[in-house]
Amino acid sequence: MRHSDPAGSASQPDLNLLRTFLAVHRSGSFTAAAQLLGLSQPTVTTQIRSLERQTGRELFERLPRGVAPTAVADELAARVSGPLDALAAATGHGPAGRTRPEPVHLAGPAELLSTRALPALADVVTRGVRLRVTMGLTDPLLDELRAGRHDLVIATTRPRGRTLSAVPLLDEEFVLVAAPVWAERLREPLAAEGPGVLHEVPLITYAEDLPIVRRYWRHVFGRRLNCRAAVSAPDLRAVVAMVRSGAGFSVLPRYLCADELASGALVLLDEPEDAPINTGYLVQRPGASYNPHVDLVRDRLLHAARDW
Repeated sequence: MRHSDPAGSASQPDLNLLRTFLAVHRSGSFTAAAQLLGLSQPTVTTQIRSLERQTGRELFERLPRGVAPTAVADELAARVSGPLDALAAATGHGPAGRTRPEPVHLAGPAELLSTRALPALADVVTRGVRLRVTMGLTDPLLDELRAGRHDLVIATTRPRGRTLSAVPLLDEEFVLVAAPVWAERLREPLAAEGPGVLHEVPLITYAEDLPIVRRYWRHVFGRRLNCRAAVSAPDLRAVVAMVRSGAGFSVLPRYLCADELASGALVLLDEPEDAPINTGYLVQRPGASYNPHVDLVRDRLLHAARDW
């Protein structure tokens, strides 16, 4: 490489440095790249510093969580990824040389994965895609994504910083619901007197701090929520089941209780013109993936989510 080349230097970087560089560029962190390559994190750091000395350019901006590629790094990755992947395929080494792609590691909220995402992926599974699914809360899952434990995460909030790439997946509309036995008693007083009439009704929620319910109260009623949960269950499907059985009221994503609303098993207590909305995101580390099945899963989820 000539020194005038933005990725070049007087001496040509060896293939090991370029492989390490590409792993960092694709994974978004030194730690994740080390796991992919079977190296220690200090070794990856040393190799990237060596490559930066050889090129005379900074390749990655060090961030509190992971790294962000510079424009020089993006250009270099575009030039070397094809040849390096082809070399790995030709020699039978590395992810590109495997005859069968690795499983796709997908993570997200249990309810959304169970009722929407996983059923939408049935066709890609029949075509040979293997899935490994983790269910949990958004913030821990995003930390694990940065560390290389997942390929794709469905997140209920947009990740901060530049170490992860996020695209909108779906909008969740939140609705205030109860079983018909409660709705008959509450709808008219609620409309006439306001949300205070609900304080004597059992509140069913998925978390003790009531994040969804509090948001609904602020957005729709313009006031703080001043009641505690009667039941807290860390799965919204359990909340749906309890409310449907007549245990009390809750605020739920409409997609999760659409069937119950259609059948009359649940009833809307309130129908505001401007219902609160939460956007969910499909998140991955920036750069191309070693595994072509990751793109298949990503594209299928984005396509299916148009009908969610």
